[in-house]
Amino acid sequence: MDLGIKGRTALVTAASRGIGRACALSLAAEGCNLAICARGDEELQKTAAEIRAQTGVQVLAHTADLSSLDDLQKLVAKTESTFGGIDILVAICGSPKRGSFDDITDEDLTNAFAATVLSLARLVRLVTPSMRAHKWGRVVTVQSRSVRETIPELFASNSTRPGAAGLMKNMSRELAADGVLFNTIVPGRIMTDRFLGGVESSKLGAEAYLKSKIGDVPVQRFGTPEDIAGVVTFLASEKAAYVNGAAIPVDGGVIRGI
Repeated sequence: MDLGIKGRTALVTAASRGIGRACALSLAAEGCNLAICARGDEELQKTAAEIRAQTGVQVLAHTADLSSLDDLQKLVAKTESTFGGIDILVAICGSPKRGSFDDITDEDLTNAFAATVLSLARLVRLVTPSMRAHKWGRVVTVQSRSVRETIPELFASNSTRPGAAGLMKNMSRELAADGVLFNTIVPGRIMTDRFLGGVESSKLGAEAYLKSKIGDVPVQRFGTPEDIAGVVTFLASEKAAYVNGAAIPVDGGVIRGI
């Protein structure tokens, strides 16, 4: 299936590994030129080289801290000067600190808001002028199951990620007439470093921890970054022209709500 995005430019954040890397590679396979960012340059450059070798597309690798407005401004300016604009934004942010209400300080909660909501708002503000000028754009953010239901020991995430989904829903109504569509991915239990980080906090061994987490996943397996990337790429495409303002679970059925 031709998704109709060959030659488009996609900016993918947190793209050196995990879900971000899988999304970047999937978009590149569809012929998108890429700008990718992460905080660490060495791993980012390695990912960029691998994507170039596998797909032949142009890849701009730019280090950026999503909590820094200056870094985001430079990232977007460099992308636009290199490719002439940005058509697709895939916004993936850092994860808020683990812990229950009693564990999370005011500073932790402020940092969580900055990571999940403020960084997204800044990116949207920076990239959408180009999209609106061209009357075409796709913004997809990958958030967390905590958008739809609270998760134990993730008070900061439970408190802030629904705000990111609310931002996306708001923008889906404000900019749809300009051809810019906004959608949120709600991932389930995906095998990433973040998910595996729960092993240490659980005080269980890795095998026992994973067994405890897979029992209520109806498809009886954990998700992969590629599971997320396939849906992200569809939402970024011409084929998803009537999908707007959605929060789509990619979770193997683990979310119990309708």
